[in-house]
Amino acid sequence: MMEHVRSWLMARKPETTEIGPDDDLIDTRVIDSLAFVEFVLFIEELLGYEIMITESNVVALRTLRGIHDHVLAGMGR
Repeated sequence: MMEHVRSWLMARKPETTEIGPDDDLIDTRVIDSLAFVEFVLFIEELLGYEIMITESNVVALRTLRGIHDHVLAGMGR
C-alpha cells in the first residue's frame, strides 16, 4: 500500500525525486493544503473506510512514516 501512496504523491509533484519517511509532505511542498484533502480521500479509498479526522491523524498523515505506522496500521477506524 505504501508504494501506492508514494506513487500518488510523486505524480502530484513530478520534480520531486525522493520523499523521505520523515519529510513533512506539506512543509516540503509535496502537497499543499488543498491537495491534502484529496490525499486523505485517496488514503480512505485505499483503506476502504473513512478516516476519523483527529489532530493525531492529521499529524500522522503529514509523513510517510506516520501514514505507515499509524494510519495504515488501523488508526482512524
